[in-house]
Amino acid sequence: MAKYITEINKQGNIAVDDTILVKDYPATAGSKMLENFVPLFSAEAVERVVAAGYTLSGKTAVGEFGLDLYGETSTSDICAAATLVADGEVRAALNVDLNGAPRRAAAIKGVTFVKPTYGTVSRYGVIAAACSGEQIGVTAKDADTAAEILTVIAGHDAKDGTSLKQDKYEYNTDISAKGMKIALVKELYDAADDEVKAKIDSAAAAYKKAGATVEEISVLGLSEIKTAWTILMSAETTNNLSRFDGVKYGYRTEKYKNIDELYVGSRSEAFGFLTKATIIYGSDVLSKGRYEVCYDKALKIRRKAVETLTELFAKFDALLMPAYSKADFEAYDVTDAFNKVYEESLFTAPASITGMPAVVTKGVQLVGNYFADGKLLALAKVLEKEEA
Repeated sequence: MAKYITEINKQGNIAVDDTILVKDYPATAGSKMLENFVPLFSAEAVERVVAAGYTLSGKTAVGEFGLDLYGETSTSDICAAATLVADGEVRAALNVDLNGAPRRAAAIKGVTFVKPTYGTVSRYGVIAAACSGEQIGVTAKDADTAAEILTVIAGHDAKDGTSLKQDKYEYNTDISAKGMKIALVKELYDAADDEVKAKIDSAAAAYKKAGATVEEISVLGLSEIKTAWTILMSAETTNNLSRFDGVKYGYRTEKYKNIDELYVGSRSEAFGFLTKATIIYGSDVLSKGRYEVCYDKALKIRRKAVETLTELFAKFDALLMPAYSKADFEAYDVTDAFNKVYEESLFTAPASITGMPAVVTKGVQLVGNYFADGKLLALAKVLEKEEA
């Protein structure tokens, strides 16, 4: 149980990442800034799994505010939640997908993660960083279990202003792949290493065997989508983390003589390198003279990305793509963290910036149109059966 930050019940079957609030248990979001924070209430998603009869097992470590690649900036092992699921220690885990970390972790560990359509799962009780993209998802051993837990937590929540109005969602994983059309995104395939390409090739073969059509396509503007998402994510993170100032919230430095030193000292000592870099970049794109050419343009690219992918989904049922460029995590110098995350966002930004659903299984990623979560899980099940 060493991968837990806090053990709640060793016999529990649902783990919760440390960006999600559980009443009376520490919630740090992987940051020294919140090392002593104990919430007075639980997230809506947590309340729903408990009400449905599941038991909480523990809080799992995350990278600071979910900004990194796989959780490598946490004090525990990378891919903590995905590792617990892969090892069979828990049935499933609730994870916040802010910048694609749970998707990459699931791909590395060979488990399933579903990032649902934005707004279908309440964000109430999430330690916010980039509100327009972050979403609670489910890590599980297989698509059926992911669908089971997602059905429990999805549905309207009046406490969340971004929650969609539908009361409940059902996710059917028994949809046949026969006759489906799947697009293999050439630019992302070409950007991956040979091992990842082999996983994509294997998935494409499995879908053809199941009666689906797989067509290689080009999607223009993926590099611009990556940049736009980094701008929006950084700007929103800068805004949300501004409340952690050593006065009202979070860690407070012991060495200060005035209010300016209190602010600077507290934030400098508590935030890690990647978080600081994200805040600096976010502050820059929101600054006078940069807002229109950076932030405002990124919003326009977001609208264009939605239009582009929506047009594709008029022809295809899903996009098949890597979740990462390399099949294994490679350690890197912390000073290169922002650039590393930026480059890897090429694979995860399309679903993040549009709020469209994504499912990772067997090392590959599937992205679908809004509310196609069940269809993606059904396609994930095809790959699971092929390797069974």
